[in-house]
Amino acid sequence: MHAVSEALEGDEKLLHIHVADTRRRDPALRELLAAATDAAVPVRFEGRGFFAQFPYKAHQSVVAFAAPFDYATLEDVLERRARTSPALFVVLDHITDPHNLGAIIRTAEAVGADAVVVPERRSAGVNATVRKAAAGATAYLPIVRVSNVAQSVRALKAAGVWVAGADLSSEAIPYDRADLRGDLALVIGAEGGGISPVVRKECDWVLGIPMAGRIASLNASVAAAVLLFEVRRQRAAC
Repeated sequence: MHAVSEALEGDEKLLHIHVADTRRRDPALRELLAAATDAAVPVRFEGRGFFAQFPYKAHQSVVAFAAPFDYATLEDVLERRARTSPALFVVLDHITDPHNLGAIIRTAEAVGADAVVVPERRSAGVNATVRKAAAGATAYLPIVRVSNVAQSVRALKAAGVWVAGADLSSEAIPYDRADLRGDLALVIGAEGGGISPVVRKECDWVLGIPMAGRIASLNASVAAAVLLFEVRRQRAAC
């Protein structure tokens, strides 16, 4: 329900919305239904059988159909970045889990990032699972899809953006000791494998998250959240 509400608020191109007939008079849906009316998006009330067709069950009996996701280009987001504050881009090196992708997009939007960059191949794209996990953030944050991550990192560097990669190596700087206040692209690697060597080579430096327990690493979306909020903390302190 929240993801659909945010899609309406963000003027996403919704084709139609389906709501369980049992929720027709649900007070929690009043604002959503009013927003759909204002946006001229048709609402159809359905029986239980309609929702049984979907493989995911946590839909709260509210489902929206949308046009294919409108990806931005790297050139567009570089041109539109705010010049009054440091830029922040999140580059994902083949994140395949849609829940991780959605969670990272949600966090990136929350800290005020300019865009999230994902590759076309061997990576999750913006689908229904990602939109739900992002809790509506895809309506506001540009998502860029590129053919080559390393090449895109080089383009960011050419535009004056520093690039820091999340890494587990001994060379990594503890994340709270690095200066993250300037124009920055944060690279998060794939689940398990981390950043690919060719992308790692393009990073200006790498950041590590010290561990006090027995596990060696964090989930990609959790690591991204730790690093992104450190960026936010440092910039807020300026």
